Amino acid sequence: MKNLSLKTEVSKESMEGEKDPRVCKSLDKGFPFVSSSFAQQPFPTPSPFSISAASAGSSSRPLIHLCGVLLRFLAFLFSFVSALSLVITSPKKKDKAASVGSSFSDHSELLYCLTATMLAFAYSLFQLFKGILEIADRGILMSDMVSDYTSFTLDQLLVYLLVSSSSAAIPAIKRIERSSQLWKASIVSVSFSFATFLVIAICALLSGYKLCKRIIW
Repeated sequence: MKNLSLKTEVSKESMEGEKDPRVCKSLDKGFPFVSSSFAQQPFPTPSPFSISAASAGSSSRPLIHLCGVLLRFLAFLFSFVSALSLVITSPKKKDKAASVGSSFSDHSELLYCLTATMLAFAYSLFQLFKGILEIADRGILMSDMVSDYTSFTLDQLLVYLLVSSSSAAIPAIKRIERSSQLWKASIVSVSFSFATFLVIAICALLSGYKLCKRIIW
């Protein structure tokens, strides 16, 4: 039955003027004929490693950058609110003599907390600006190696400053009268300062991951 069907196909090809002598030889032997042009065409098989590597390289890098930029924006926002809450409660110059102890500058702990949050504000603004430039491909402020080492070191330093200033400001808040405006502003400032500490601590983990990946791999 196979030979009969193949012969009918060959007869149709011969009627169209495309008769091939190799077909007749293969049919006489009882083997189906396979065109050499069809057999010589290789079918490329996709490699799962190339697909996974390409997809991982194109998806993980922007995801890490977007998470980093989002965390830097949160640190920038929290540190700004923490510093602003203390600054706006400072009395005017003519009221300073009558209201001793109602300003954050009269308490060294709150002044230390303000200094730490201002440093976190400036650093987060720089990191946010650098991350937006890297995502938008508008230029690189520093090389990747210098950025990884610098970010890891400064993140660790700011984490220590924020957690120490927040803990040092708690005794100062207890000494302030609860009816004063400085007491409410100090609570808001310390709360947002601690929130900034948590965000920059996560940024420090990401910086440590990038640095370890650079050193090991």
